[in-house]
Amino acid sequence: MSDSAVTGETVLIKNVLLYGEGDPTDVLLGDGVIVAIGADAGTDSGPDVEVIDAAGQILLPGFVDLHTHLREPGREDTETIDSGSAAAALGGYTAVFAMANTSPVADSVVVTDHVWRRGQEVGLVDVHPVGAVTVGLEGKQLAEMATMASGIGRVRMFSDDGHCVYDPLIMRRALEYSSSLGVLIAQHAEEPRLTVGAVAHEGPTAARLGLAGWPRAAEESIVARDALLARDAGARVHICHASTAGTVELMKWARGQGISITAEVTPHHLLLDDSRLETYDAVNKVNPPLREASDVAALRAGLAEGIIDCVATDHAPHAEQDKCCEFAAARPGMLGLETALSIVAQTMVRTGLLDWRGVARVMSERPAAIVGLDDQGRPIEVGEPANLVLIDPDAEWTVHGPDLASVAHNTPYESMTLPARVTTTILRGRITASDGQARVPVRNGRG
Repeated sequence: MSDSAVTGETVLIKNVLLYGEGDPTDVLLGDGVIVAIGADAGTDSGPDVEVIDAAGQILLPGFVDLHTHLREPGREDTETIDSGSAAAALGGYTAVFAMANTSPVADSVVVTDHVWRRGQEVGLVDVHPVGAVTVGLEGKQLAEMATMASGIGRVRMFSDDGHCVYDPLIMRRALEYSSSLGVLIAQHAEEPRLTVGAVAHEGPTAARLGLAGWPRAAEESIVARDALLARDAGARVHICHASTAGTVELMKWARGQGISITAEVTPHHLLLDDSRLETYDAVNKVNPPLREASDVAALRAGLAEGIIDCVATDHAPHAEQDKCCEFAAARPGMLGLETALSIVAQTMVRTGLLDWRGVARVMSERPAAIVGLDDQGRPIEVGEPANLVLIDPDAEWTVHGPDLASVAHNTPYESMTLPARVTTTILRGRITASDGQARVPVRNGRG
């Protein structure tokens, strides 16, 4: 559990549907845990209780994002831990994992501990630092993983995200080392020799538009290779931002072989396809690229079946000058924290592929289990940590980049009307976001 746990606050949530099921009930929170559930839950709550009338909204465990770019240190002009934490809280997240491709790179305990401390200072969400697998993300020399794992930030996941650990010997050593440390290697699956100059999915759309193609095999060849390396090392490996139907099939095969492999899919790969590239708008440039509609369908089915374990945002803020330029020159990535729940609702719940308990599985329970967070993704039961999110499933809202909490505005969903919205986020019994506003905790009289 975090060392910044806030105690002494009491919150009563009335008329709420647990996991969207059954009849409305009441839930009392106190001292950071769930104190009581039932019609009489608020009987002994006392005079200082904060009451939320949920009016039939849905209560789920707080979301966990295994893949977030908060840009601090180094690119605070695009995002900070303050602004990214606010976006996460507004999106229903109670824990996020901040990727290592900062400046300086998070390849030392100095940087990873700094990220952890900054997240705790902000206090809106637990910001877990992701350590780099290799020094400087260069793929040549393993970083000091043990030192980072034993630091204050207790790094439990390592990734060179943005770069593939392409050397099979380096990757094998990383997996062997991670197994002995009890940590996880998360791979950005991209064979770099197949993507030189590539900016869009290799297919009819890219060919017609004159955009250099990015083949599915660039991802799938690394997924297959790393599954075999993990098998031989007796280690776990996690595949970042799965994007192809072939990756889904490879995951199914690897699981059948008893290989310890997990994978995530982003909201944008569940909703968008490469037809978006017709406008040459670089807001749609992302790594891996938007694929074809057949890949989108396969990813949705894989997530519903549990072949793909979880949803991770790959929230990637970029400055306007890095996006408002020629498509090939633009930086890849898009915002995702505040829109993730709505995209999952649209692509998975409204299509009947998941119910709300399924949403809890892919956005909270599985990601928490993958990285071993014992205080996140917990059942909504008495005595469990009060890390929760309240959702209005009937709400609709229109996305406007400048209205989002992030410093950057590069959302591909601009002016799109989306279903469902987070109304309240609760971290260890304390409300961190409600009514579209983040609630920064007051410490020693200061916000």
